[in-house]
Amino acid sequence: MRTLICGSVAYDTVMVFQGRFADHILPDQVHILNVSFLVPEMKREFGGCAGNIAYSLKCLGGDPLPMATVGDDAGPYLERLDALDIDRRYIKQLSGTYTAQAFITTDLNDNQLTAFHPGAMGQSHLNAIPADGGIQLGIVAPDGRDGMQQHAQQFAEKGIPFIFDLGQAMPLFNGDELLWFIARASYVTLNDYEARVVVERTRQSLEELAGRVRALVVTRGAEGSAIYVNGSVLHIPVAGARTVVDPIGCGDAYRGGLLYGIAQGFDWETTGRLAAVMGSIKIEASGAQNYMADRASVAERFRQAFNYRPW
Repeated sequence: MRTLICGSVAYDTVMVFQGRFADHILPDQVHILNVSFLVPEMKREFGGCAGNIAYSLKCLGGDPLPMATVGDDAGPYLERLDALDIDRRYIKQLSGTYTAQAFITTDLNDNQLTAFHPGAMGQSHLNAIPADGGIQLGIVAPDGRDGMQQHAQQFAEKGIPFIFDLGQAMPLFNGDELLWFIARASYVTLNDYEARVVVERTRQSLEELAGRVRALVVTRGAEGSAIYVNGSVLHIPVAGARTVVDPIGCGDAYRGGLLYGIAQGFDWETTGRLAAVMGSIKIEASGAQNYMADRASVAERFRQAFNYRPW
């Protein structure tokens, strides 16, 4: 099933400070803050929700079509997508802009300082959901505000089922706007914190919100996830990781599993467990797209975790 993945394509520049921020930031001097950190370790990773979800879905043998806006510096990312055989026809390159990118500095206590430049992502509304009839499933992941609203409306108008994935776009929308998205979506995915914020802003319980869509999924980290569907709640356990290396991108890997399960018509117990396996595989590797997986290895990890195979 051809799946359109609306969201960001971004670079993540990750730097490690071999010290502790607290030793250099004086609480009584924050009004005149001027601090420089030496970061001998630095790496640049491929990221962004659309890129990460497309990677996860491709690992499973799905047919992802990422849709995003990128800048003049997108060449290496576009070459990577070509090498992965991920169709990039709906990625629009905008001249005079940078590709969205995050600059993340981490200290020895795992504290992080992050600066995010949206760049071309802020013009994601220049892309439109294609009308060729070939798209059968979609997701609206964090992106430019106008783009997210436009793409949700276009999915709904074309009768294409889609996941609304709030994620890092949470600060952009108030309660009425969140209800607007949910009214158009077929599925909703949230992490535990986002779920609490959505309940507070919309003044509706998760059960009430779930009644508006086919399924509402809440991820809870090491506690697994919950799928609100058909008036009940399915509790999905985690698939144990062999080692915990880096949580960045785990949510996107999980969503790739969800999309694959929905596209294949799996029951929700299997779909949730497949998503959990993808998140577990991802957390074992540094960076959002550096894990290795294919259908055979995922099926075996699934069997080891849950004592049956998804295919």
